[in-house]
Amino acid sequence: MDFITIGEMVIDFLPGQEEGSYIRNAGGAPANVAISAARNGLQAGMYCKVGNDDFGKFLLKTLRENHVTPLAPEMTDEATTTMAFVSLNEHNDRSFTFARKPGADMLLDKSEIRDEDLKDCRIVQAGSCSLSAGPAVEATEYAMARAKELGKLVGFDINYRNLMWKDDKKACTEKVLSILKYVDFLKLSDEEIDMVGGHDNLLNVMKEYDVAVAVLTLGGDGAEVFYDGKSYVVPGFPVSHVADTTGAGDAFWGGFLSCVLNHGVSSVDQLNVELLKEAVKYGNVSGSLSVQEKGAISSLPTREKVEKFLAEN
Repeated sequence: MDFITIGEMVIDFLPGQEEGSYIRNAGGAPANVAISAARNGLQAGMYCKVGNDDFGKFLLKTLRENHVTPLAPEMTDEATTTMAFVSLNEHNDRSFTFARKPGADMLLDKSEIRDEDLKDCRIVQAGSCSLSAGPAVEATEYAMARAKELGKLVGFDINYRNLMWKDDKKACTEKVLSILKYVDFLKLSDEEIDMVGGHDNLLNVMKEYDVAVAVLTLGGDGAEVFYDGKSYVVPGFPVSHVADTTGAGDAFWGGFLSCVLNHGVSSVDQLNVELLKEAVKYGNVSGSLSVQEKGAISSLPTREKVEKFLAEN
């Protein structure tokens, strides 16, 4: 297995063709990243747990249909869907989203993280959304620490959520910083950059925690990659019609990591500036393509789509 993600899955309900009808669609950043990696030619797996209900079964089914192996498919009796968020944009793309109770689908115990899975993969990726209260924190941190011990690459997507931390951003920031010592590849956006002391402090944080690469996503403006004490801005690719940005960041990160691994990288010693610029460019295309279609998973582009776009542009 090339790629393992750890984290949450959610369910989106998108508008159907008829008024009052909805299309059920699975999402969630770690799931999207895993599926993006699978569509980019990597063998992907995901550690997650879901509720023992129709929604939970649908989520696991979605993973399998998209060629992602559920590594801990045991279900919990807690409900997967306990909260509803309403969000309509000018394109009327998203109707409402049911998200799980914090930690309900991340009730992993660290004993369920298997060495045989970690030994078989090249990179382990997690997002801080999964760092909600309970055993999820220990399981995620253990997996990343163990992967590091085994000499694997470790990725981390900072994604702060008030909901998970009851508005205690200080506690969340402390947890994120405590995990950085395991991280090789760090992804963050302009919304999370302040958690590491701001843009001007990022290189210092990378040096302190020995983070090899950090990527700051800039939306339609592209991304900035920080590496070896310097930063490089790689322009984005504008799209003619932005239908729904859901999944765009996940598509970017999945595309970026896939490009790195498809070059045969298994150690940070094999990295160089040109490869990372290419990976950022590849990720930018993946993110740009994903916003042209509605939905999260349904919009994640394949490797063929990305390479076709690059060939034509």
